[in-house]
Amino acid sequence: MIELVNICKSFGDNIVLENMNLKINKGESMVIIGRSGCGKSVSLKNMIGLIRPDSGRVIIDDTDITELDSRELDKVRMRFGMLFQGAALFDSLSVMENVGFGLIEYTDMSLKEIEKRVRECLAMVGLAGIEDLKPAELSGGMKKRVGLARAISMSPEIILFDEPTTGVDPIMGDTINKLIRSLHDKLKTTSVTVTHDMKSAYEIADRIAMLYDRHIIEVGTPEEIKNSKNAIVRQFITGSAEGPIMSA
Repeated sequence: MIELVNICKSFGDNIVLENMNLKINKGESMVIIGRSGCGKSVSLKNMIGLIRPDSGRVIIDDTDITELDSRELDKVRMRFGMLFQGAALFDSLSVMENVGFGLIEYTDMSLKEIEKRVRECLAMVGLAGIEDLKPAELSGGMKKRVGLARAISMSPEIILFDEPTTGVDPIMGDTINKLIRSLHDKLKTTSVTVTHDMKSAYEIADRIAMLYDRHIIEVGTPEEIKNSKNAIVRQFITGSAEGPIMSA
């Protein structure tokens, strides 16, 4: 479903990704782990075409999106949903308008149909009945779940999650993890999550890929990653200060 082939991306003199390769299967829940600032979010943005690589190919279902013009790329993006790190809700819009934004802008659905779909999505994330609230009236966890409802509103084939548990307490984080996994299983989507939270990774993933030193150094099931012999992987998953990964 998704393949990154020799992706290179720099911002000025800062090389973020260098010959990065990763293959994500249809229907799989892939989690990319790594330290803050290592390029995880940049990888997601390359997948959805928000950022273009300096070189390399981004293949979505046999189509290299790096060769598409903006109109063709928009069509591919319609197959994606994305939960941004800060939920990225529009402060001036109600929850109804936030979740239904894509449906209003990009479909021919009637207002009544949109309202019905928004209510369905909010119910799926455990937030029935909050359609008229504004983002300022929501807790951090509720904002994340509204963002998730928006991500699934257009029935995407692929959902991207950027640090879904950042900024919420551990109990809400566990709720979001379970919600992401249950929605993945129910909706039969392909999902990619980036996180440095190993509890999230183990709960969400079918497979885990570790990004380190600008490329993927290991891919495996949660059990394989837990038992990795790679010293870098082992230091990261155990959160140890001792090991080959130097403190920033």
